[in-house]
Amino acid sequence: MSYLNNVVGYRKDLLINRSVVKKDNYVLLDPDGLVKNVIPGFENCDITILSSPKLGASFVDYLVTINADGKNELGFGEDGIETLFYLIDGSLEVKAGKQSCSLGKGGFVYCPPGTKLYFQNKSGEVAKAFMYKRVYKRLEGHEPYVVTGNTEAMEWTKYEGMEDVLVKDFLPKDLAFDCNFHILSFKPGASHGYIETHVQEHGAYCLSGQGMYNLDNDWIPVQKGDYIFMSAYCLQACYAVGRDEDFAYVYSKDCNRDVTL
Repeated sequence: MSYLNNVVGYRKDLLINRSVVKKDNYVLLDPDGLVKNVIPGFENCDITILSSPKLGASFVDYLVTINADGKNELGFGEDGIETLFYLIDGSLEVKAGKQSCSLGKGGFVYCPPGTKLYFQNKSGEVAKAFMYKRVYKRLEGHEPYVVTGNTEAMEWTKYEGMEDVLVKDFLPKDLAFDCNFHILSFKPGASHGYIETHVQEHGAYCLSGQGMYNLDNDWIPVQKGDYIFMSAYCLQACYAVGRDEDFAYVYSKDCNRDVTL
């Protein structure tokens, strides 16, 4: 008997991965290659850092699995930093500043700079969340505030007038906010109306379905569980593919501010 038959931990397949990393341009992260990080405050949680300044992003995105009894009592957030917490699945008890609420699937909390987010999983079931932080750009005379909601209860609106591409906005259209978050959903066969080129960055987590994404004129297959980073001026557009499920993703966008020189 070969000694190799007694070795555990290896997969039977070759070491392959769909990820594409082009720093300061665009990134596709295959969930199969994601690793866990240890971050102070996150107890009984599996957390992965998706985007960061080391990749070329001006923000940090995370994917967080909150196991039964998982919690953060230290608080997520700090002075000068805005955060968003979006619950992909499960339920949590959360506190943002002095506000407390229960989050279910689709629930979210935006915290302005200096307001920390605390959470605890009392459900006995595993929960999964998408998390974001970024340096807030202040605008005189405007102060951001805590926003809570649930995307499951929101109405879809047409994206740029298209019947088969729909969007949900998380935050008010208010100059107090220098970013927003959206869920964009494409019916099978639907697409962007044109290839977008703009100064805004995006970090996108794919919630359902499959698509072909144009990233700087490279056509990349994407699907549920993938993460995409798009830098400023990266050409971008997608077609939804597949038959049974809409292609949808949650993503961030900086907005409402001029470029700083």
